[in-house]
Amino acid sequence: MIGKARTGIVSVLVVLVVAMMIVPLPPAMLDILIAANFSISIAILLLTMYTKEPLEFSVFPSLLLIMTLFRLAINVSSTRLILLQYNAGRIIEAFGQFVVGGNEIVGLVVFLILVIIQFVVITRGSERVAEVAARFTLDAMPGKQMSIDADLNAGLITEEEARERRRAVEQEADFYGAMDGAAKFVKGDAIAALIITVVNLLGGFGVGMLQHGLPAGEAWHRYALLTVGNGLVCQLPALIVSTATGIIVTRSASRENLGADVFSQITLSPRVLGITGWALVVLGLVPGLPKAAFLSLGGAWLFLSRSASQAHLAREAAVREEAYRKELEEQKRPEAAANLIKVDPLEIEFGLALLPIADPSQGGDLMDRIVMVRRQLASELGIVIPVVRVRDNFAGLGPNEYRVNLRGVEIGSGEIYPDRLMAIEGTPSNGELQGIPGKEPAFGLDVIWITKTQREEAETRGYTVIEASAVLATHLTEVLRKNAHLLLTRQETHRLIELVRSEDASCVDEAIPDLVSIGDVQKVLQNLLREGVPIRDLVTIMESIADAAKVSKDPDYLTMRVRENLSMLITQTVGFDKGPFPVATLDPALERELLEATRPSDRGSYVALPAQRLTQIMQAVSKAMSELAPRAPKPVLLTSAACRSQMYEIASRVVPEISVVAYEELDYRANIEAVKVISVD
Repeated sequence: MIGKARTGIVSVLVVLVVAMMIVPLPPAMLDILIAANFSISIAILLLTMYTKEPLEFSVFPSLLLIMTLFRLAINVSSTRLILLQYNAGRIIEAFGQFVVGGNEIVGLVVFLILVIIQFVVITRGSERVAEVAARFTLDAMPGKQMSIDADLNAGLITEEEARERRRAVEQEADFYGAMDGAAKFVKGDAIAALIITVVNLLGGFGVGMLQHGLPAGEAWHRYALLTVGNGLVCQLPALIVSTATGIIVTRSASRENLGADVFSQITLSPRVLGITGWALVVLGLVPGLPKAAFLSLGGAWLFLSRSASQAHLAREAAVREEAYRKELEEQKRPEAAANLIKVDPLEIEFGLALLPIADPSQGGDLMDRIVMVRRQLASELGIVIPVVRVRDNFAGLGPNEYRVNLRGVEIGSGEIYPDRLMAIEGTPSNGELQGIPGKEPAFGLDVIWITKTQREEAETRGYTVIEASAVLATHLTEVLRKNAHLLLTRQETHRLIELVRSEDASCVDEAIPDLVSIGDVQKVLQNLLREGVPIRDLVTIMESIADAAKVSKDPDYLTMRVRENLSMLITQTVGFDKGPFPVATLDPALERELLEATRPSDRGSYVALPAQRLTQIMQAVSKAMSELAPRAPKPVLLTSAACRSQMYEIASRVVPEISVVAYEELDYRANIEAVKVISVD
């Protein structure tokens, strides 16, 4: 009922505004409407100043149109009264007599100045700002929508939050688009006010001379004063609303209102206030200038500078005291000890010299690179990498050393020089460089750390030059890719399953919980990630698990069936689709031996062979891969599906980067060349 009443009231008011142009109004009623025009205009100005972001006052474009129509209706009503009754109410008469001193020439000059201020200064600037804001907002819409979709796909926001953000983006575009058009109302209002005043002057002059028989001077004086008063009465609220338009289109989103932002930002630098105060004091001492004005204002600025400086120091002290108090309270809490034993999923520790690349305030871009690494791995592997905590360890690490920890256990370390560049020798290179020799941490290549002034020389000689933060980010990418299976927790698996359920609930409901548990799915996904197989196609993976689980719930068996259904992905990931790919194969006798020695367990299958025999097999694999290395881009071993997982367990111990692929996992695009057969006598 309240909502309908509000809608009805606004509708009635708009109809009454239109009726004002037709129905003659008594002077007393016109005074009330003029006062209402002033009050509403002031309220609009204050609302724009107290809003924290433009969308809080999203009805402003529509309200601007209504207010423009209201002022024009007042103009029409007052013109009718002036020409018919020579009485347009006490407010217009007061503006004509008191405000401009009863001088119609002065009144016209003041009126023209107000029109120029509104039309040339405020309206033109507001119109341009609204036009640019609308254009930029519309241009930025696709990027904002893509950012929302990316956050949603990465699991950073929920579906409801995504809808709210999309709605906010649409409202922002609608608002600035409407403001672009509403600014034309303000411009047109200023032009209309000038034209109406000229028409009123001519009309009053004609009525006074032709209808009332007044002399030219008397007619001009009598009607010009009322016309000027009418123009000022309508132009001042229009100027106020124009100012409000300029404020709202130039207002950026903030936590505070305009007044608080202006004061806090002006007093942000006490030194600037002090310099301003002393400059005014110096001007006050110049002969001929009014000393009282400049010295008093200079003293006020100096007082404001001193107050701002004291407030700044007080805020800093309060922040330090609050931080110290929170630290003491944290230490006194019973769970403080529990926080000490809490293990972060991922952590980078760095030495003292690496602080500049880790601290954004010093221009460091390490945090930005870590964000890019997380996005890259999420896109490649299909899992969301946990937040990486970056902290210093000046006591435990050397100045240029860093360490990557996975749940408190080191998985990678290196040494970099933030004030230098890493130069990797190309093939061929032209001469040696002077610098600090070292090792590339991700791949173990020999490198030279050169000064930044040597960059052009190094690139000319064929070296690849990399910044220190990029070296660390590359190393982080590689160690996370190799240990991605350890990052896939039960909770993350559950989140991925729910993501699949939102897209294809049938394949999830068929498998969980009747056939397999979340833990079983986690083991399969970990097996895939461990061997570098992306898990982005979760729908295919879940469908394969549901089909295979009807036969066996063994993790190795489930993984085998999933890999067979991911044959296109495996073929592409390994690189079999890019031409003749040299691979090694197993001797059939060795395959039979492995199958006969395979034993099941609650953790999957294992090979029950003597240690000496396993050593012989590993040595044979290592030798074969070494011989294959000059011809193959990466070590690959082809086996039957039945013994593939067992062979990977053996081969990966001597060749960690090896890919063991079953014949059944080859896609029709696979183009391979068997150049080596692994056998053990």
